[in-house]
Amino acid sequence: MSAIRRRGLMLVLSSPSGAGKSTLARRLLESDSDIVMSVSATTRAMRPNEIEGRDYLFVSSQTFADMVRKGEFLEHAHVFDHQYGTPQKRVTDTLERGCDVLFDIDWQGTQQLKERARDDLVSVFVLPPSHEELERRLRSRAQDSDDVVAKRMAKAADEISHWPEYDYVIVNDDVDNAHDKILSILKAERARRTRLVGVGEFVAQLTR
Repeated sequence: MSAIRRRGLMLVLSSPSGAGKSTLARRLLESDSDIVMSVSATTRAMRPNEIEGRDYLFVSSQTFADMVRKGEFLEHAHVFDHQYGTPQKRVTDTLERGCDVLFDIDWQGTQQLKERARDDLVSVFVLPPSHEELERRLRSRAQDSDDVVAKRMAKAADEISHWPEYDYVIVNDDVDNAHDKILSILKAERARRTRLVGVGEFVAQLTR
């Protein structure tokens, strides 16, 4: 039996709001049992149907500030008037078990992850098929006011400008096609030599 095992990876999906990354993240979690969702801490209010500990860790601004001061986050960012951050210990423990962690974060958080854990990181930027489709998707969610939609559209151009910083770029014009591309990326990255543990010892046994 092979002694080779795999260290988990951190798969980041980023996009402007409305490009479909949350839908793709949900599809990926449903189709692959070897990846789990990173649960971020946030200072924003809980939305309908969200569950504490599953969707987010909802904390006060003071608690969030204390966590930052103690260095408990892999990354944290200020997005749309609220704070978001990824607690480090849960992620590290998961990677050590050989399980992957999925991140639904923006370019600011991705930059911080690169600084702290580049070897474990695989980043994918999800683009909408058009400006018009992005606005249509935002309005069809019917959970944000016109002012919020306008604010998100104004922010989208800045967010999209960071696409060259990512390992992969996917245009989400078809959810099934985009999902298949992410699965292909994940399969290839899991097989990367640098993520395999015990290869040297295994090869030594083969060649002695």
